[in-house]
Amino acid sequence: MQASTYVVKGGIGFGVQKRTKVLKRFVEFGKPSLGLRMTDRTACCGLRLNSIAMEAELTSARLGSNGIFRSSVKSRSLKAQASDDLESVDSLVPQSKSSGTVLPYVGVTCLGAILFGYHLGVVNGALEYLAKDLGIAENTVVQGWVVSTLLAGATVGSFTGGALADKFGRTRTFQLDAIPLAIGAFLCATAQSVQTMIIGRLLAGIGIGVTSAIVPLYISEISPTEIRGALGSVNQLFICIGILAALVAGLPLAGNPLWWRTMFGIAIIPSILLALGMAFSPESPRWLFQQGKILEAEKSIKTLFGKERVAEVMHDLTAAGQGSTEPEAGWFDLFSSRYWKVVSVGAALFLFQQLAGINAVVYYSTSVFRSAGIASDVAASALVGAANVFGTAVASSLMDRQGRKSLLMTSFSGMAASMLLLSLSFTWKVLAPYSGTLAVLGTVLYVLSFSLGAGPVPALLLPEIFASRIRAKAVALSLGMHWISNFVIGLYFLSVVNKFGISSVYLGFSTFCLLAVLYIAGNVVETKGRSLEEIERALNPAV
Repeated sequence: MQASTYVVKGGIGFGVQKRTKVLKRFVEFGKPSLGLRMTDRTACCGLRLNSIAMEAELTSARLGSNGIFRSSVKSRSLKAQASDDLESVDSLVPQSKSSGTVLPYVGVTCLGAILFGYHLGVVNGALEYLAKDLGIAENTVVQGWVVSTLLAGATVGSFTGGALADKFGRTRTFQLDAIPLAIGAFLCATAQSVQTMIIGRLLAGIGIGVTSAIVPLYISEISPTEIRGALGSVNQLFICIGILAALVAGLPLAGNPLWWRTMFGIAIIPSILLALGMAFSPESPRWLFQQGKILEAEKSIKTLFGKERVAEVMHDLTAAGQGSTEPEAGWFDLFSSRYWKVVSVGAALFLFQQLAGINAVVYYSTSVFRSAGIASDVAASALVGAANVFGTAVASSLMDRQGRKSLLMTSFSGMAASMLLLSLSFTWKVLAPYSGTLAVLGTVLYVLSFSLGAGPVPALLLPEIFASRIRAKAVALSLGMHWISNFVIGLYFLSVVNKFGISSVYLGFSTFCLLAVLYIAGNVVETKGRSLEEIERALNPAV
């Protein structure tokens, strides 16, 4: 592209406009538009079509193969350049309000998030009763397999979810995913042997692994820029709601020991609703355009953003797709010098999320609350769950105003302070009279801090920072890191506690939280207010 300037219009909500209150945006949003003047550094961008949607490639000025993260100096330079490029906005032209809406389809998508949380939480209340019913009450090893098989299945599912989404599309993958989710729930509910229960948990795990990868991917690709952060964080909110739903479902257990079967069976309903809802949900316009299904892409854009946006969005997609010659990205491409640094950021965020100790805090919350005189396990779990839901709701309203990076750093800082408070409450004799109260305060503050950033942001940020050519597979790889680290930490956590003591372990978690703050400050870029294509051009210059 030889022109010295190129005007990129806002497509699929790609633009930047002055944002009003996020809650108002949930009801209706304007038609964003961006007139972006490309400076000499970026004017030569030839936008090309690739495996998922579009990938920016510099055609006249080639950048080095290591991309934005080649070195710390290079990283700062390109991040500054990305900011400069996006600050070169000449004008913001108000547009008529869109007649389309994405909210019903985000709601259908979040059924996957609810199932994610529900399957994670349902076994906590049901384990004691199903163990007696299946004859494994005295076999803690087998009980551990019933719990952890879900995580093993989720690891497999998270790696396969990206490939399925690339091959079959986002909505069809959701429909396929409903099969293991429903069958797994049915097998668990009707299990007469521990072998059947484990198979059911494995299938359910595969199902939630797939949803963990494609829920944030699909939401990011159909959401308008100005509320993409808020809608993306709804994923984490509904995961929390799913966990709370599992807690509520377990309330009748005390009076009906066989109720655990109903608890597992309940999960069949949202699985079926997810499959049915996706039959009426529009496919990602990016994926359709990449597949050459132009008429279907136009229909999807009309449904999501209104008929008045079709010409504008298709112009942007067509211009972005000119000159595409690169083949579809494979798994090994993720480890190439071109992409590995940005892919490593996604994996690192999920690794820090687990090393920060969220599962340990939730695991020990019951005993911590008992030390403060709160004997009810349900009350303790409800308090933790309520803090998680509240914090995530607050994060949704702040995501597009404060930004992803800011919330991440604030979140991990708060988690570090909370972990330090928890550690001191167990060791400082001067605090002994208040140890129970401080432990509860530290736990609630930790969960609240986690839900403000470390919980919802990584799943939202990943589809934003990955190039369209690798997006689905890179998200799947990062989610795989999440499940693997979750499994390993869960496997060795008690052994480490027995050897070093819970106070020292909490202190170690606090240290990891501080390391996460330093890592985020130096390696994560802010993405609020930028379209996926703008972020891609800034972070993934073509080789």
